[in-house]
Amino acid sequence: MDGTFNENDLSRVVEADKAHLWHHLFQHKALETSDPRIIVEGKDMRVWDQNGKEFLDAVSGGVWTVNVGYGRESIAKAVYEQLMKVCYFANSAGSIPGSLFAQKLISKMPGMSRVYYTNSGSEANEKVFKMVRQIAHKRYGGKKTKILYRDRDYHGSTLATMSAGGQDERTAQYGPFAPDFVRVPHCMEYRKHELGLEDLSGEAFGQACADAIEEVILREGPETVGLLCLEPVTAGGGVIEAPEGYWERVQEICKKYDVLLHIDEVVCGVGRTGTWFGYQQYGIKPDFVTMAKGVASGYAAIACMTTTEDVFDLFKDDASDPMNYFRDISTFGGCTAGPAAALENMRIIEDEDLLGNCANMGDRMMGNLQALMEKHKVIGDVRGKGLFLGAELVADRSTKEPVAEKLAQQVVAECGAQGVIIGVTNRSIPSRNNTLCFSPALIATADDIDKITDSVDVALTRVFG
Repeated sequence: MDGTFNENDLSRVVEADKAHLWHHLFQHKALETSDPRIIVEGKDMRVWDQNGKEFLDAVSGGVWTVNVGYGRESIAKAVYEQLMKVCYFANSAGSIPGSLFAQKLISKMPGMSRVYYTNSGSEANEKVFKMVRQIAHKRYGGKKTKILYRDRDYHGSTLATMSAGGQDERTAQYGPFAPDFVRVPHCMEYRKHELGLEDLSGEAFGQACADAIEEVILREGPETVGLLCLEPVTAGGGVIEAPEGYWERVQEICKKYDVLLHIDEVVCGVGRTGTWFGYQQYGIKPDFVTMAKGVASGYAAIACMTTTEDVFDLFKDDASDPMNYFRDISTFGGCTAGPAAALENMRIIEDEDLLGNCANMGDRMMGNLQALMEKHKVIGDVRGKGLFLGAELVADRSTKEPVAEKLAQQVVAECGAQGVIIGVTNRSIPSRNNTLCFSPALIATADDIDKITDSVDVALTRVFG
């Protein structure tokens, strides 16, 4: 093959894929008897595969990314025009789109003031971990190095971020991990019996879950704990929204023990929950916020770490010390395509009021899922925020025993057969990969939402009767 491509000869693409491509999250043994799915075109919320089959994409590119939909010519033009001016220079210098997007982004994040560009969401989170470790050495005699993370949360695929991985099937076989990462309990009210808190509900339950974090801090020693890292809504661990009272108490605890608060918005950021960032739904005032996926809706690679001026000042308070700055670089943090795409992505969200549409269509989808819950006893719980929702499937509502994972996967396959792509928790929590996941683009219409939930209705009937 010479690398040229004729659109009428997709068989060559399939051949090249099977011979050379290593797909993400995929057991390639399956390709010995079947062909891979290849997505060849997308428009709005529809995509087409190599066989010409049309799908309504209810997961925004598979991993919560294409927030403004496919085929946005204005974003492609913004990227092209910027690349023709200058494609890259190391971020030790600035760029026009890098500076302008940082300003625009910070305008949506009261309390934040600084943006650090990175290569991916995993790396953005790792930058925070490095900063916290450096602060520990600068301010606390090297003692305040421990990083707390929550059961069921996910923060990335590097060894450091897997050290903060609350999904045991994601981290299995990849250890040993970095030291001084400590897990705290989840705050999932539907499974509060797993926490021994079945007698509590609402605000009392939320505060008890936060108090469990304090117990870990006291056990480890407050003088050793530097950071608490949390998702505003747990994503791949089951689409879990924290209960009332949780976030207020969490912030009290962080302030009490001088623990920095890091909110991982890699999934929730840039509109997914109906506000610019998920933490803004809950009155959280973080010290660090990280983001990726929806920042440019997948039109160019970009991830960001944002922080406060107080944190920023810690790295320039003694210029005479040659070690007293953040000695770090992300090679592709210097690419200009990402911030150019992100600027146009944000303009689209503003001009088309996609935050409002997300909130409205999220309410519609939640209502539809709740109606399905009344019809199908296999749905034990529906939850989430905005256009970021989940439906947990159980074999028995009284015991909350999860359905077999293969049955949850079969529901996804049945939706696919109807031309609708939905998600499901996958290789995350042992025996708990039973939550259907929905994250349609922020441009979703009422007809789109109804088609998605109608397909789930049919799929549940086919699988469970």
